[in-house]
Amino acid sequence: MSEMSTVGVESREKRLILVGNPNVGKSVLFNALTGRYVMVSNYPGTTVEISTGKATLQGERYVVFDTPGINSLIPTSEDEEVTRNILLDGRADAIIQVADAKNLRRALTISLQLIEMGFPFVLDLNMEDEASDRGIRLDTERLSGILGVPVVSTVATRRKGLDALMRGISRKVEFRWGLRYSEDIERTIGELENILPDTAISKRSLALTLLSDDSSIIPFLRRGLDGRAIDRIEDICRGLKAAYGQPLGSVISQQRSREIDRILEEVISRTPGGRSTALKVIGEWTMHPLWGLPFVILVLLLMYEFVGVLGAGVMVDYMEGVVFGKYLNPFFAWLVDTVVPIHVVREFFVGEYGVITMALTYSIAIVLPVVGTFFIAFGILEDSGYLPRLAVMMDRLFRLMGLNGKAVLPMILGLGCDTMATLTTRILGTRKEKIVTTLLLALGIPCSAQLGVILGMLGGLPFQATLIWTGVVAGVLLAVGFIASLVIPGERADFILEIPPMRSPQMKNIVTKTMARIEWYLREAVPLFVLGTVVLFISHATGLLTVVERVSRPVVEGFLGLPGQTTQSFVVGFLRRDYGAAGLFMLAREGLLDGVQILVSLVTITLFIPCVANFFIIVKERGLGVALAMAGFIFPFAFLVGGILNLILRSTGWTF
Repeated sequence: MSEMSTVGVESREKRLILVGNPNVGKSVLFNALTGRYVMVSNYPGTTVEISTGKATLQGERYVVFDTPGINSLIPTSEDEEVTRNILLDGRADAIIQVADAKNLRRALTISLQLIEMGFPFVLDLNMEDEASDRGIRLDTERLSGILGVPVVSTVATRRKGLDALMRGISRKVEFRWGLRYSEDIERTIGELENILPDTAISKRSLALTLLSDDSSIIPFLRRGLDGRAIDRIEDICRGLKAAYGQPLGSVISQQRSREIDRILEEVISRTPGGRSTALKVIGEWTMHPLWGLPFVILVLLLMYEFVGVLGAGVMVDYMEGVVFGKYLNPFFAWLVDTVVPIHVVREFFVGEYGVITMALTYSIAIVLPVVGTFFIAFGILEDSGYLPRLAVMMDRLFRLMGLNGKAVLPMILGLGCDTMATLTTRILGTRKEKIVTTLLLALGIPCSAQLGVILGMLGGLPFQATLIWTGVVAGVLLAVGFIASLVIPGERADFILEIPPMRSPQMKNIVTKTMARIEWYLREAVPLFVLGTVVLFISHATGLLTVVERVSRPVVEGFLGLPGQTTQSFVVGFLRRDYGAAGLFMLAREGLLDGVQILVSLVTITLFIPCVANFFIIVKERGLGVALAMAGFIFPFAFLVGGILNLILRSTGWTF
């Protein structure tokens, strides 16, 4: 039994925390426990989102927390720090560690850290069916006996083993696994334990965290210790670190790994071979340096047909032309004209820049079908296990831009909606990578609605025009990414990505994820459309829009070689870049643009300043200063590239 959650936790409700590595089925288990309706909110002071939901388990009411996927509780990323801090909060009544049964080694690192922290937990060996297919057999009773915690095998997608998992929550835990480190480390741990304060986690765990050079724990310790105690702790840690020729965190990890290896020998057995399935073969082919390329091309073509043709074509035409064009907009126009006597108020709701006729029409009728189909396609790629493989294929290319293969995931999502894609840059490891990827998304990744209009216009020109547009945009992205990687301080994170097996997508999972993402779009993005429309309405009513058009016209007509009417398309393009592309489409259809002008205008609008919704998200994610700096670079740069292209085409006598 599940129901909608709120962030607040009633006193009679207990807290159940889900922790685990990435790609272990933690979110599937969370949905199985809580249902689809959950609350998603940022962890205080971070951009990391935490999902919470309510569930009744074994007669007890719980608020369930789905924490980000982690590889260690000694944090090296914001996600890991947030998960560790949730545990430090000290209000976890129950913990389930979700593990991939195929990769127990990786999971036991977290298990050992939880034991050292002193937290009772249940170890859920999920995806047991996939482990069995690979010939892996796990002795759960033996593992439970070694660790002293309940160990349960599950297949969360089929709800197999969930009853046993719930019973494990109430079982008594008697830790039996206590790793002893080398003598000098144990001696130093004892010294630190005499100074450290009592907290939700054990002093031993705090000492190991400090010795692993985790500086993020210091602010937490300052709450219970004075400056002299902190200085003493730092002196003790420095003394031990000086005795080793490598980072102390690596020494501790190596000793943990040796202990984990010993445990694995006792609990894992393998059957030779295991089942070789078609999906396994496909999974191997999709990462092959040569055979993987046809898969990339096929996936992109299928996504274009599904999102670009069905979503941006058929569904948008129906929603815009029939639902809104024939029924909703005429009805609201009649209603407002009947009820509202003041002309300016009527214009505010149903005028050229009206909240209903523009903001809701564009956000619901035009953009929602596109992002909705993209969410479905993205969910299929995600659930099938193909996205990590695509990241592997693109890693070498993205290294030229100071990024790694993970950056391809926001880039692909940007083809659906740059606004949401900017939020997904949170998966990247460093601030530098997040800024560079956000810049490239804002600069040259067209959303599906814009891309559909662009390809429609290019379809009326010779194929060479499409090649030039693609080459210019791709070249600009590579050049800007390369230069930005040199200019922006920071380092690229190591490319560490768990590759799950290829799976048949589960329709229930895809529907659940799609509905959650559409709910996000309606809650987060649509209000930004309304806000942008209000800004545009005020600019039009006060004459500011006319002034901007007049000031911009010399650049548009002189440098870009475009007719003056295109100025408004660029101005409106800030509200939505696909708005601007649609304006250019109308001009081309009326015969006001020749072939060169169409190509120049499309390159410029593709590289144009991000739309207002995307701009606000950049402000939210990267800060106002970074957002203004990006806009200040992109706006003139787009006109510069368009102007240079115009000069080259005109000077060489190129015609289409």
